Amino acid sequence: MFGTFQQSQLRVEIESTASQLSRALLHTASLRRWLLPQVIPEALPEELSTGLTFTSWTGFVPVAHSVEAVDTEGVRLLLSRSIDGVHEWHWGEGWVQSCLIGVSYLPLQAGNATALLRLQTYLALPNCLKA
Repeated sequence: MFGTFQQSQLRVEIESTASQLSRALLHTASLRRWLLPQVIPEALPEELSTGLTFTSWTGFVPVAHSVEAVDTEGVRLLLSRSIDGVHEWHWGEGWVQSCLIGVSYLPLQAGNATALLRLQTYLALPNCLKA
């Protein structure tokens, strides 16, 4: 992989329960809503699970994801194609943390901060977690 080694570790307080954060981060329908403009394929199971692989797109830039581990308070994704690295999410009552480490030409810190802001905004919307 070509690019620069980068890492971004962000933790924010967020007015949501651990259950709401789990749903927003593990349910593919919720991911599709708050990760825009990143496009996640429609042909995925309802929830992320260990071993699941898929490719998301932001414009013409692909990022392949392989779900390495999932539990009630975290998910670990191995990334390839435009980012060669790892993205981990952890959450609890009133907080969420994202750790993104990889080699890429993409600005990973900016992307990670933007994703957290989108998640925070999404969870503040009324009825955001209804299907």
